[in-house]
Amino acid sequence: MKIGFHTDAFNSAYWSFDKCLQWAQQHQVRFIECGLIDGVSWIHGLGYQPHVALYEDPALLTRKMNGYGVRFSQVDAAYPLSGKDGPTRGVPYVLKSIAWAKMMGCACVDTTDGLHAPEGLDERQALDSMKRCYEQILEVAEAHDVTINIEPHGYFTTRPEMMDKMLAFCDSRCLRMNMDTGNTFIAGQDPVAFLKRFISKVSHVHIKDVSESLARAVRGGQTGIAVSQCALGEGVNADNIRECLRLLHGHSYTGALSIECEGQGGPMIEKSLAWLRSTLKELGIPEGS
Repeated sequence: MKIGFHTDAFNSAYWSFDKCLQWAQQHQVRFIECGLIDGVSWIHGLGYQPHVALYEDPALLTRKMNGYGVRFSQVDAAYPLSGKDGPTRGVPYVLKSIAWAKMMGCACVDTTDGLHAPEGLDERQALDSMKRCYEQILEVAEAHDVTINIEPHGYFTTRPEMMDKMLAFCDSRCLRMNMDTGNTFIAGQDPVAFLKRFISKVSHVHIKDVSESLARAVRGGQTGIAVSQCALGEGVNADNIRECLRLLHGHSYTGALSIECEGQGGPMIEKSLAWLRSTLKELGIPEGS
C-alpha cells in the first residue's frame, strides 16, 4: 500500500504547499493529497496555506512535484453537495477539479456532503438533488477517466444505508468511495463494519485516529473531523485502523493510505508516519511506491 498524507496536517502551522513537498521528500513519502482552491485567497497567496489553487499551471506544478519525487494520490474537491448550493457551487467546482486533476496525472477527486442536515430540504429532496449533481459530475469524470470518490464525512455519507444509495446514483466505473477511519468512528459507526460493507468500492483511504477525550465528548454527535488531534496509534481508534489495514490487504488493496492528523509543524505527523510504517510491517504489508 502507498503511504501519503493530506496537507490539512499543516493548516495550523501555516505552511505552504512547497513546504509540504519538502517534508514529504525528507521523510520519503511519495504521495500527497491537498485541497483545491477555486479562486484567489490572500492567505494562500502569502504562502500560509498548504493547498493548491486551480489557477496553477498543471505542467509547471507537475515538474516541481517530480523534482521532489512526489505525486498526488488524490485532490480534495469536497465542497458539500447536499445543500441547496450543491448544484450551483459544488458541481462547477468539482468539474473544474476533474479536468485539472487529469492534466496533473491524478487519478482521484474527493467529494462529500455537508456535516449537518441541509436547511430547507428534506432527505428525499437532498438525495434527489445530489443524484443530479453526481450524474453531471460522472459524465465528465468518465470522459477524463478520473475516479470520483465519495467520502464518509457528513450527515448522509456516514450512514451506511445512505452511502449505499449514493454509490448507486450512477452505474459508473468512476464512482467509488474514499474510506475514512476517523469520520466513521466519530459518527458513531464501527469503521471495520463500515469498511467490510463497502470494501469492493474503496479506491482511496484516509487514516485517522481519535483521541479518547474527543471520542468521549462528541462521538455519535458529530459526523466528521478535519484531522485527528492525536498521532496514529495513540487514540481509541488504533485497533480499528489495524483491522481495517488487514481487511484491505486481504482484499488486495494497493492504493493510498493518506494520513490525516494534526501535524504540529512536523512532530505529530512524524509519529503517525512511524506508527503506520511499523504497523504495515507488522502485518506483512509492503509499502508501495
